[in-house]
Amino acid sequence: MVDGVRSGLVGLGIKKGDAVGIIAGNRTEWAVCCYASYGVGALFVPMYEAELEKVQKYIIKDSGINVLFVSKKEYYEKALTWMKEIDSLKHVLIIDEKGPNSYQELMNNGFKKIIPAIRPTASDIAGLIYTSGTTGDPKGVLLSHGNFTSQVHALRKSFYMLDEKTRSLSFLPWAHSYGQTAELNTLLQLGGSTGFAEGPTTIVGDLQLVKPTMLVAVPRVFNRVYDGILMKIRDKGGLAQKLFDMGTEENKKKRELAKQGKSSLMNSIKLMLVDKIVYSKLRALFGGNLQLSISSSAALSAHIAQFMFDIGAPVYEAWGMTEISPAGTVNTPAEYKIGSCGKAIDKVRLVIDRTGMNDDSAEGELVIYGPNVMQGYHNKPEETKATMTNDGGLRTGDRAFVDKDGFLFITGRIKEQFKLENGKFVYPSAIEEHVKLLPGVEQALIFGLNKPYTVCLIVPDFIVMEKVAKEKGLPIDKNEFVHNPAVIKMYEDEIRDHLKKTFASYELPKKILLLSEGFTTENGMLTPTLKLKRREVLKKYSDLIDALYL
Repeated sequence: MVDGVRSGLVGLGIKKGDAVGIIAGNRTEWAVCCYASYGVGALFVPMYEAELEKVQKYIIKDSGINVLFVSKKEYYEKALTWMKEIDSLKHVLIIDEKGPNSYQELMNNGFKKIIPAIRPTASDIAGLIYTSGTTGDPKGVLLSHGNFTSQVHALRKSFYMLDEKTRSLSFLPWAHSYGQTAELNTLLQLGGSTGFAEGPTTIVGDLQLVKPTMLVAVPRVFNRVYDGILMKIRDKGGLAQKLFDMGTEENKKKRELAKQGKSSLMNSIKLMLVDKIVYSKLRALFGGNLQLSISSSAALSAHIAQFMFDIGAPVYEAWGMTEISPAGTVNTPAEYKIGSCGKAIDKVRLVIDRTGMNDDSAEGELVIYGPNVMQGYHNKPEETKATMTNDGGLRTGDRAFVDKDGFLFITGRIKEQFKLENGKFVYPSAIEEHVKLLPGVEQALIFGLNKPYTVCLIVPDFIVMEKVAKEKGLPIDKNEFVHNPAVIKMYEDEIRDHLKKTFASYELPKKILLLSEGFTTENGMLTPTLKLKRREVLKKYSDLIDALYL
């Protein structure tokens, strides 16, 4: 298939340095188009189906896409109109249909005369992956073949047990460098396989069908799994609840004993019992074959990570960004520290730059060096210069520190920090991640720039809270629920009680604002990779936020 599509692209006049784009979800044709483009020496430019139309048009124009593959008829019809506005766009090919201007027709034409693939060098550009654009226009990150392959080699060194039997369930978009590198490129290099999830609502059933040995996911997936397990155990009660609670306590004891270099026969017997009756059933929810999961894109709760390790389905947290192809650090089976982002991957070096820091901590801006660092931003020399150091490092914008054992800890974004009226600095992302651990919270945003105290915007988890509302006689209707004084006080008390063990008093939100509408890609408050667009949220709710300070 790759031979056919590559030869078909040559037939359309595509040559080295041209750009080929795609608007489609994860599917076989996505991978075929990707590797066919590489074989011509073209830049591959993926886009999300759920992306805003104006952003799709911006990417096509900015990257100079010549041939665009689209999955569905609705995108095909839109793209035909874009051809009139975008000079570079010459061909639009639809995947889901046959006939003229289709993916199938291109492949069939290519089969008539197979053109050999070129062999790119490490410095040749493989593609453009556009950053999510939480502020301003998205930036096209130029990633080379050397960038991508260095990642695959590093991942294989970190997870030595991966081989041709490795299988994943694919639901993380390949249009993002995380999914493309950690899943697609790595699995094909291994000779492994993947099954495609039908959609977000079918993942539980799909796990049973595919029975993956590895998952590449984001923390939200594990948060959902954890919340779902707790709800099932609580609803079941009885022996299941007692055994689950016993497992939690015995695992704590096991860790305490291990610190002292000891073990306990009774502890081991109890955990074997819990594993046979409870944990084995929990592992079966993942298909029964899961060896490991990799989590990145946002901070993973240490509590949830520990839980996954305890039940025998370990999750290894990694850190990265599109500009480093995307991985910089990862916890591994050989070396891990729960709560950290892991150690630098092979051939990567971490530096903490304390320039301009206004405190005495070991934290500073993380600068990263290695073969994974991007080639620059497409058509944006000033942004490239501002991000890259003179000696080839990349300024990440993350506030971080590296502990004595070499493990990285991200504490916030340099630009997201804000100063309260009293001069104290607050790093909102860390607080938000803690707030989102509460079962009744779906999303959270902390604000307090130049204000006397912080406030928190909360999108409740209405599925969880419906049951609570019925039990406590509270309104079930969303709009009534978020405006009910008893509900607001319940959230305020629970959030402050939850946070006060970890954060300083000035960081604790004094007031909260409950919202009936969530932050989504459709309303422009989340990026396609589910990152919060703070500016958009604060702009929409500015009047309500101001009212919290009256």
